[in-house]
Amino acid sequence: MPVITSVEVEDVRFPTSLTAAGSDAMNKDGDYSAAYVVLRTDGLDTAGAPLAGFGLTFTIGRGNDIVAAAAIQQARALVGLEVAEIAADMGGLYRLLTSDSQLRWLGPEKGVVHLSLAAVLNAAWDLVARFAGKPLWRLLADLTPEELVDVADLRYLSDALTRTEAIEILRKAEPTKADRIAELEATGYPVYTMSAGWLGYSDEKLRRLCQEAVDDGYGHVKLKVGADLAEDVRRLGIARDVIGPDRKLMIDANQVWDVEEAITWVAALAQFNPHWIEEPTSPDDVLGHARIRRAVAPIGVATGEHCHNRVMFKQFLQAEAIDFLQLDTGRLASLNEIIAVLLLAAKFGVPVCPHAGGVGLCEMVQHVSVLDFVAVTGDLTDRVTEFVDHLHEHFTDPCVVAKHPAGAGAGYVLPTKPGYSTEMFPASVAEFRFPDGSYWASRTPAESGASGLTPRAPR
Repeated sequence: MPVITSVEVEDVRFPTSLTAAGSDAMNKDGDYSAAYVVLRTDGLDTAGAPLAGFGLTFTIGRGNDIVAAAAIQQARALVGLEVAEIAADMGGLYRLLTSDSQLRWLGPEKGVVHLSLAAVLNAAWDLVARFAGKPLWRLLADLTPEELVDVADLRYLSDALTRTEAIEILRKAEPTKADRIAELEATGYPVYTMSAGWLGYSDEKLRRLCQEAVDDGYGHVKLKVGADLAEDVRRLGIARDVIGPDRKLMIDANQVWDVEEAITWVAALAQFNPHWIEEPTSPDDVLGHARIRRAVAPIGVATGEHCHNRVMFKQFLQAEAIDFLQLDTGRLASLNEIIAVLLLAAKFGVPVCPHAGGVGLCEMVQHVSVLDFVAVTGDLTDRVTEFVDHLHEHFTDPCVVAKHPAGAGAGYVLPTKPGYSTEMFPASVAEFRFPDGSYWASRTPAESGASGLTPRAPR
């Protein structure tokens, strides 16, 4: 049976700050980055290729080396484990990696050690899906309700969701899974685009990209806001003019406002009929979000990309603080925690519209959204998943968004290849590995912001 023989961890950074891709009111010059984990084995996958697992978490540049260094510490525990044993008890693997009391003290379940844990566990999930020869969404959807709940981390949630309730949610959806899979094969999973709305784009580029979104079948478009109100009014006016009155326009403040400022600012933008305001204030302020939600209704409130863990999501839901839950596949501790959050959202009747504006997030989040529809909720009402059209060329199994003839608009094409869609091309890693990849090595220290840390591996 295959055994994990080595771990590689790379600090990979893409210079997106050069084009303002990813720019918003809080983060003006990010270089989209990934702490990238590879789990090597001595076995072969179902296609006869060397079996390995690939995982990542997302950051925006400086500090990515710190996350990579933490991932090395966590991933070392996997060397020597049999893949079949891991695959048979992914809940147990999660508990193994979260039980290191010394590393846990650095979080717990938040910050750098939770980001790095996401990368390591994402690699483990990719590995077991490749071992089974299935795309990850299918591997999970094929589990029984009891097996899927055994994967989920339900600790600290029993006052909001019990194990019995979780199983009942999944049992309700189980008989009609095949019908929903067939539906997604025909229509894709609904998406919205963020590609038009970065704050650093010119008015001309904004107008052109909004028109491209309309032509490509998008029914939802999101814009960044929050740096300057007059600028926001002008930019939203352009977007609404191009996309028309019937498509949904969302706005994202990336945490820049205090509570009362958020209420005032959103009121000024209400003339453009925004579908939701995303991250209107501190991502930790549960009661602030609840206050904003009451004040800006019927405009929805969305948040979650910086929500540390399932316990915070529990509190947002209990406080009736959000209308749309935006979990992040690089922020939460992979599928074990994500499944718990999907079940919480189903219990409270809040649609999950995951965040995916980063390296590899679209590749992973398509699996999560498909799982939510197929095995958890069975419902697409008010559900739409983010898509950002950049950096996919660096992945061997990139996500695909298409305008489906049988669908209502653009949608994620159902993933079919084994794994979590998280493997990067070796050439991309070699070029953009920081600081010694061919791209960064050709830059001056001032251009690259080099820290001098190189947390690459035990190989």
